[in-house]
Amino acid sequence: MSDWAIEARGVRKVYGEGDIAYQALRGVDFRVARGEFVMLSGPSGSGKTTLLSILGCVLRATEGSVRLYGTDITAAKERDLPSLRMSHVGFIFQGHNLIASMSVADNVGLLLELRGWSRRDARAESLRLLADVGLADLGDRPPRDLSGGQRQRVAIARALAGSPPVILADEPTASLDAQSGMKVTETLKALATERGHTVIVVTHDNRIYHLADRIVRIEDGRIVDEPHA
Repeated sequence: MSDWAIEARGVRKVYGEGDIAYQALRGVDFRVARGEFVMLSGPSGSGKTTLLSILGCVLRATEGSVRLYGTDITAAKERDLPSLRMSHVGFIFQGHNLIASMSVADNVGLLLELRGWSRRDARAESLRLLADVGLADLGDRPPRDLSGGQRQRVAIARALAGSPPVILADEPTASLDAQSGMKVTETLKALATERGHTVIVVTHDNRIYHLADRIVRIEDGRIVDEPHA
């Protein structure tokens, strides 16, 4: 079994065709070890989110190969991507993407129900996950009653539903104050160091760089530097 959770080789992504074609990724080689906490940095438009989306089975690469925990996702058809995401990936978005009309616990449990869990079991598991991120008493509250940092921790709990091996986060601290952003990042780091999840965070936030095992910088669709944190 490979020690690499993620292996991307020669990954290119082109949007559009002909004169309007735009290369978002230009031959990216990128590997992440199991249980590693990696940050992707770089200017806006550098290709960070595109790479994250390909690793997370949201987009298909135009060229190149990608393996997640030994599974080759390169040739997957569009219709197969959702099941691959369900099996391998938990996503955390900048804007939380919580459903306002549902309780916090139901937001976390919904993904489990989609995976076939009973409502009762999904509820119990969602409360356990919320307790794990320090929100044990807020399961019945609507998202609007929570602070930005608390909502982001709900998003982390939701990403952990079903215990996917890979956790991907796109600018998870962008809308948070320094203290809340640090707590959220520390929670993500603990997922890697204490539980063995492989965690990749796209971020511009230099306040949290010191928590990474490794920082990978992308510019103009290419990886240009991989300094150690």
